[in-house]
Amino acid sequence: MSWLAQLHTTYEQGLALDQSSVPFEERLMPISHTLQNAHIHIVIDEQGNFKRAAVLEKTQVVLPATEKSAGRSSGEAPHPLADKIQYVAKDYPDYGGKKKPYFAGYEEQLARWCDSSFSHPKACAVHEYIKKGRVIEDLVAHHVLHIDEQGKLLEEWSADVSEEKPEPLIFKVLPKTQGKTEQGNALVCWSVEKEGDADSKTWEDQSLQQSWADFDALTEGAKGLCFISGQEAKLTASHPAKLRHTGDKAKLISANDMSGFTFRGRFTDTAKTIKAGGSQAVGISLEVTQKAHNALRWLIARQGYRNGDQVYVSWAVSGKEIPEPLEDTWSMLAAAEITKQPEAEQEQKQEQEHQLDHTVDAGEGFAHQLNKYIAGYRQELEANDQIVVMGLDSATPGRMGIIYYRELLASEFLDRLHSWHSQFAWPQRHTQEYPDPKGKKKPVRKTIWPVSCPIPRIIAEAAYGDILKSNDTLKKSVLERILPCIADGRPFPKDIMLSAVRRASNRNNCDPWEWERNLGVACALFKGYYERHTKKHKRRTYIMALEKDRTARDYLYGRLLAVAEKIEEVALYVGGENRPTSAARLMQRFADRPFSTWLTLEKSLQPYMQRLQGNRAGFLTNRKKELDEIHAAFATDDFTSDKALTGEFLLGYHCQRMELRKKAEQEPAENNNKEN
Repeated sequence: MSWLAQLHTTYEQGLALDQSSVPFEERLMPISHTLQNAHIHIVIDEQGNFKRAAVLEKTQVVLPATEKSAGRSSGEAPHPLADKIQYVAKDYPDYGGKKKPYFAGYEEQLARWCDSSFSHPKACAVHEYIKKGRVIEDLVAHHVLHIDEQGKLLEEWSADVSEEKPEPLIFKVLPKTQGKTEQGNALVCWSVEKEGDADSKTWEDQSLQQSWADFDALTEGAKGLCFISGQEAKLTASHPAKLRHTGDKAKLISANDMSGFTFRGRFTDTAKTIKAGGSQAVGISLEVTQKAHNALRWLIARQGYRNGDQVYVSWAVSGKEIPEPLEDTWSMLAAAEITKQPEAEQEQKQEQEHQLDHTVDAGEGFAHQLNKYIAGYRQELEANDQIVVMGLDSATPGRMGIIYYRELLASEFLDRLHSWHSQFAWPQRHTQEYPDPKGKKKPVRKTIWPVSCPIPRIIAEAAYGDILKSNDTLKKSVLERILPCIADGRPFPKDIMLSAVRRASNRNNCDPWEWERNLGVACALFKGYYERHTKKHKRRTYIMALEKDRTARDYLYGRLLAVAEKIEEVALYVGGENRPTSAARLMQRFADRPFSTWLTLEKSLQPYMQRLQGNRAGFLTNRKKELDEIHAAFATDDFTSDKALTGEFLLGYHCQRMELRKKAEQEPAENNNKEN
């Protein structure tokens, strides 16, 4: 239950934050309220007279709710003010409504609120209006709802649809069941217009929200010891749902021993004993659970990371800003720079970033940027500030579980985040848009290679490719296994690293841009895996630039492949041919049998070298020197071994490739500035 206590504290801290610039539906929700999608907006005056109505599209409203109605899934449980047509319209049965009408219960509850000392003028106006029993009549008259010739609510729009006569909006915003639309499902929200009152919307009126919360606190309920606050308070029998979105019915805490007997035999509670003295299980007060769930809902909406039904969220209990653990380094540092720099400096910085080559400084500039970024948060956060990382998932529509939960000190959290981003950093392929230098509206897209740690989603795609599209379980599983590497500093799973290396070694299974992205990810994972290897004597570090003094067999073979590929690329360009090189086609075979495949590649290079001898002699001479240097660095037995290469060959290949690309840009005379 620690998570409930932390979320309850977070709610109290969140109330102190300035939310005036945030839309109402994104603010921290008050207790005794819930979030719903509204479909119809009815405007009345303070005497309860109808004025107008309209259909709403994708509009979320915060509406008053009881403990029961906030978690309702079936049966009667009216919301106090805004609710569905089947609740608010007394004339719903008169128009052939297919669903069971619940107007009596709704009207009774609203009447009790309006008759109490916590009544509100807007609630009273709504009560006056619904008592007239003509909600549907008014909505039909204003073409919001639609009826057939027999005066019954339509289930589908059968008339011809054209641009001049489109389908009514209500049939578009309501969900369909087997092609039929039940207009009684439309949720009605209210505005009460009063002279001199500019804020007529009931769902944005904080005085009305407080009025309902005060009234709801007076309702009867079993009292007992709240195990979170440690105080005697009204205990809850139903915990809120709708944590991830308005249609989410999964609950973190639920029990149905009164009917479904999920926990049969564990407790001997009955409805009567619970009402009299609370549950035999741990008691939680209504206020605490609502505040805790509202805080979690607010955090997920603000900063949650979604992976299908899975949601991960991290926050500081103090309410201070923290870095997002599932974000890539490039986005993280770019966002920090944009926030801190004036506009003119931002443009200059973006241009410099485009031209910046991190292979020149072997990642030193990246390390300084990352250190500076983390140091900024160390100044903002106290060392003992509590940081919580939490993961949620639901196996069924009604049940949700916590699949990951960690409480960390701020210093510990920042250390582990710094470790993840520095150990798994490698140049990654990204595309970025820049303003067209010729002044055209369409921006120019350019490929850049900033040093960054890949995000879990990209890691999963690089390791498993298209399999993920049809396998949600695998997608979730990969993220579940990677998050402990970030938040707990655990070693990286070897099977995911090997899978990424295998896919990056095969260039024929994806598009060129995707392979380049996979190559960057595989190098990052291989580097990070060995930097935090479980056995200390196997740990090794790599710099993010070409290491000419590294004589490891796999690294050298990767360099050979990159030079051979470059020679063939330039020769094909000179000959006006556009096709994959032999090095690209045989990369997978090269990784499995490097020596025998290299002999094949070496022979195939001879005609290309002859082609370059005439008009690219300087280029060819330099590449031959590089081949000789690499060959000389091999130990004899290493070179002639046909043992399969490890992922280290990708690091040598990628570093040599980047080095050759840099030379092509710096030495245009050698390459006529035309080759890649």
